[in-house]
Order: sequence, then C-alpha cells, then structure tokens
Amino acid sequence: MPRNVVVTGSGSGIGAALTALLRAQGDRVIGVDLRGGEIDADLSTPDGRAAAASAAAEAAGGVVDAVVTCAGTSVPGKAMVTVNYFGTTEFVTALRPALAAAPQPRVVLIGSISGTQPADADVVAACLAADEDKALEHAERAVADGRAQQLYPSSKSALAQWARRTAVAGGWADAGIPVNVVAPGVVLTPMTTGLFADPEMKKVMDTAVPMPLNGYLQPEDVARAVLFLASDGNSHITGQVLYVDGGAEATLRGPEDF
Repeated sequence: MPRNVVVTGSGSGIGAALTALLRAQGDRVIGVDLRGGEIDADLSTPDGRAAAASAAAEAAGGVVDAVVTCAGTSVPGKAMVTVNYFGTTEFVTALRPALAAAPQPRVVLIGSISGTQPADADVVAACLAADEDKALEHAERAVADGRAQQLYPSSKSALAQWARRTAVAGGWADAGIPVNVVAPGVVLTPMTTGLFADPEMKKVMDTAVPMPLNGYLQPEDVARAVLFLASDGNSHITGQVLYVDGGAEATLRGPEDF
C-alpha cells in the first residue's frame, strides 16, 4: 500500500530528487512548494505554515507516513530564520497528529554541514525558545553588523538541536515517530550555482567544506540517505544528525568529536 509522504521544497534540488525516488518506489508524494507543488505555500509566515500543514493533512486523509523538509534558502536575510527554522519546525509540529495516526511514521529534516560552523548564539537561542519575533530581531542586528553570513549556520544549528530535543520529547518517540536530520556538504543545486560561478567564493567554500570523498554531492546522493531514514526500515534511529558530506565534518571537527 502506498505511503503518504509530505515533502517541502519538492520543486527543485534535493526535494525534487527525493520526490522522484519516492514515486519510483510507489509512494504518494504530497509536494509543498512556493509554486508548482501539490500544495502551493509560503512557509515564511505562521499563517502560511499552518495552512500548508492543514492542506497536507487533508490531502493525506489525516494519515501522514513521513514528512521530509527540504524547503530552505541560502540568501542572507531574515528568510533564513523564517523559512529554514520556523518554516520547518512549526510545519512538522502541526503535522504531528497526522504522523501519529500512521503505523510507522517518520520525520527527516534537511540540515547542513554549516550547522557546525560559527553561529549567532542569540539567534539560535531565540529559535529554540520558539520566539520568532526575537529571532528576527537578532537576525536583523546580525545583518546590520555585517554578520549576515552567520544566519545560515545559525538556522541549521538550531534546527539540529531542535530535532535532537524533539526526538525524545513526549508525543514523538513514545508515539513511534523518529526525527532525524540529514546534513549535506556542498550539493550541486540551483541554490549553490552562484557560489560556483565566482572563483573566489568557490575557493572560500572549498576551504570551509572540504570533501575528500568523491567531491561535491548530487541531489540524488542526499536523497538516497533520506530515503532510508524515512523508510519503514528505520526502526530505532532517532535524534541523529547524519552528515552526507564526503568527510567534511570529520575533517573539520576531527575524530574526537562524534
């Protein structure tokens, strides 16, 4: 029997690759994107997230077997907070009842290797406190101070921490819902096109994210890892951050940090 899988950011990159793999194995994908998905939605606002989650649950008949959140932005600014963090956590939380109604529900969030890099502690703390207004206030200060580049790692660090905390919280593990993060290295998607076009930025990127095993990722490389964590075969893995990064995390943090 086909599973109902909700995928945000289904229209491009990792989301599109995952959607193709899921449909190839017979699953029913309910794609959520700004435009062109089964559900058109703006996850940058509380109303947009709530409407998208309600529409997804309705489309799935009240039973969602898996949620995978691929929607995100790498453009420096407040959307890194509203979309990357709150657009993920609030959307997934709103779907928890529909997940709990499934026989073997799964949640996989797309994080990033950048979540291990220097972040704005105030932004991270506000995100984890579920205070979007305060998080945006700190994000605007970071932009004004010339630290906009810290917002992406801040959003992804907060997301990984939220997942680890939520995975063992009431209503999740005890309801049979694993929550995991897949954190890619550099993926060849439209989001990274600009980085490759600028030789200086590419040099900075290669230094920040060294990938000794097989180099840059294709979206399908990440999607295959997600596919397992979102499958019935994953019975006991929860609260984990899986780095699909060609060895970048192990290179940067060393063998003692695991």
